[in-house]
Amino acid sequence: MNETVLDKLLRYVVIDTQSVEDSTAYPSTEKQWNLLNLLVKELKELGVPDVRIDKYGYVTATIPSNLAQSDKAFGKVPPVGFIAHVDTSPEVSGANVKPQVIKDYPGGDIVLPGDKSVVIRVSENPHLADNVGKTLVTTDGTTLLGADDKAGLAIIMRAVQTLMSNGKIPHGDIKIAFTPDEEVGTGTKFFNLEEFGAKFAYTVDGDVTGELNKETFSANTAIVTVQGRDIHPGTAKNIMVNSIRVLSDIIARLPKDMAPETTEGYEPYIHPYVLEGGVGKSSVKILLRDFKTEGLDVLKKRLEKILAEVELMHPKAKIELKIVESYRNMREGVERDPRVINYLWEATERSGLKPKWVPIRGGTDGSRLTTAGLPTPNIFTGGANYHSRTEWVSVYGMEKSVETVLNLTQIWVEKSRS
Repeated sequence: MNETVLDKLLRYVVIDTQSVEDSTAYPSTEKQWNLLNLLVKELKELGVPDVRIDKYGYVTATIPSNLAQSDKAFGKVPPVGFIAHVDTSPEVSGANVKPQVIKDYPGGDIVLPGDKSVVIRVSENPHLADNVGKTLVTTDGTTLLGADDKAGLAIIMRAVQTLMSNGKIPHGDIKIAFTPDEEVGTGTKFFNLEEFGAKFAYTVDGDVTGELNKETFSANTAIVTVQGRDIHPGTAKNIMVNSIRVLSDIIARLPKDMAPETTEGYEPYIHPYVLEGGVGKSSVKILLRDFKTEGLDVLKKRLEKILAEVELMHPKAKIELKIVESYRNMREGVERDPRVINYLWEATERSGLKPKWVPIRGGTDGSRLTTAGLPTPNIFTGGANYHSRTEWVSVYGMEKSVETVLNLTQIWVEKSRS
């Protein structure tokens, strides 16, 4: 009962939970069960009376309301959920993570000891200035840290620890969920909303301290496959169709002013991110992202025009396009009942912060949950540079996130009394 949020984070990040795309298993990697089962054990040790883990790896728990029947809010407070995911990005290794704790951060660039070519630069991380004198956690530069979303796990577990040890904090039914495979877009694939039982929820899966999220990209994935013809290069003239060259012509025509590295804010992008192939067959996965769902059709048409141009250049190649829906912008769903975002704003202010709504240039489990009918905005975790070896998280930010979670549980009660 005396553990800090940092204690929990340091225990979780050393457990490799990297997920993988295109797996036929769920969770996509067996190693995610190691952390999922640990969380079950810890919830039970904290005295949470209703803890479950199902065949898909979803960990759910309920902290029952502590309101007396005489309380004006009794029976009026909706069940509220808090959600985080256990997996880390497939893009960077999550094995053998060696977290570095920097106490009293003095400011300036941070050279990471495991690979001194990896530097967390102030010029690229303006929010580092807000953390001078505070405690930061980084990697050693050889792996990611995994604070996305193990910081979220630590924050929720620290809040649970407080609620279970301090019965004076008024709250309704609190629903907890820990999910696998968020990073590969399937974190809610088998999630049972009815069994979870929350009416409103919050993912704790955001970025720097004080930033809140009520809108995300709408997202599709485009898969372009090129069928060529392979033959020995010594006898290839007028016969070989090199699918790699065809695919290269496609990628070269993708708009450079609509790439992640050239856009920000609400600007959409087209982003090739996985490339596989050989002479006979090659493919590329391309992320299509726009805050306006109808904008995804515009991006698709832009891509189709490029494919048509390249087909004329390579008439013997066969080019196929497949569009897979990923998630949709949560904004419309969370604004249908503004309490869920208004109370989040107030809870953050009560933590002594100046909150700021920031659009997520990505998505969370909350995107899909909101679409499915559970309004789920997103709370900050205090970190930045997620999915990279320059990832860092502020312990101060994590502590403020814990305060925000606890404030939320009380605000839902207070507003139900009025």
